[in-house]
Amino acid sequence: MESSSSFGVILAVLASLIIAANALVAMAVLSLIHKNDGVGLCFTLNLAVADTLLGLAISGLVSDQLSSPARPTQKTLCSLRMAFVTSSAAASVLTVMLIAFDRYLAIKQPLRYFQMMNGLVTGACIAGLWLVSYLIGFLPLGIHVFQQTTYKGPCSFFAVFHPRFVLTLSCAGFFPALLLFVFFYCDMLKIASTHSQQIRKTEHTGATAGAHRPPRPPSDFKAVRTVAILIGSFTLSWTPFFITSIVQVVCQECNLYLVLERYLWLLGVGNSLLNPLIYAYWQKEVRQQFSQMALGMKKGLTAFLLLLLAKNGGPRRPRESSRHISTISQSELDG
Repeated sequence: MESSSSFGVILAVLASLIIAANALVAMAVLSLIHKNDGVGLCFTLNLAVADTLLGLAISGLVSDQLSSPARPTQKTLCSLRMAFVTSSAAASVLTVMLIAFDRYLAIKQPLRYFQMMNGLVTGACIAGLWLVSYLIGFLPLGIHVFQQTTYKGPCSFFAVFHPRFVLTLSCAGFFPALLLFVFFYCDMLKIASTHSQQIRKTEHTGATAGAHRPPRPPSDFKAVRTVAILIGSFTLSWTPFFITSIVQVVCQECNLYLVLERYLWLLGVGNSLLNPLIYAYWQKEVRQQFSQMALGMKKGLTAFLLLLLAKNGGPRRPRESSRHISTISQSELDG
């Protein structure tokens, strides 16, 4: 019971941090979209929304971990909760994949990018992403072999879903997506290196001819760096969980459920906390928007304090304060 309560506290703290961090990123990205009308930022906003929903979904599991084991959650309710958790996690992973593809397309086809990725295509991609995510999350509810035959509680992933479900996700989703990530990254790195060499040659030719050509900002390498960090955090967060789940399917006597649910699953969910931190630190435009939001909050707080002081008659002048103090002292002496 004590370990379950500790796990519930950790889960509550993690859920709160995920919700708060992604909500801030969502507000910043919404402001950027309103200013710049950027299509690519819609994917970033969708990632923040998916991670926020994941934080809300796992917060529903906190009460089960902190409550008494004498009152376990019903299997149907637990299955629905874990389906929403899985759907939100799948939406987060698919959005990371979509962001990587968007950056890849912007570097691969820079002239045709804005023709291909217009508002209609972006909306269709996001709608299709959520449809696939909920199909993945609710798949075990319709397929009997993906369900556990016995449910004893408390509510957890492997209490209602069989490891075969994770094995299917690994073979059909996770590892193919990981290979696709690596392909995107390698090809982007190759294209960025080629562009950099062409820029150097152009600058060298211009310098030889006596013309001054301003250097081009390394936007390609910035995109490659952002994708590399996203892929790296995604890989380090989820790979141990999927590999250990495969081992559990192969070795039924190993009994790795405690390790999977208490440590490796939390590590994977923690990727939803890393995503907003990555964008808050590595994306310059997001950092600038955060600075503007902080400055606006500071100005608003200052105006509120000044208004509050004005309603209370304003700050007392030093002479009036000293005169007031001396009057009080004289009255105390007379008394």
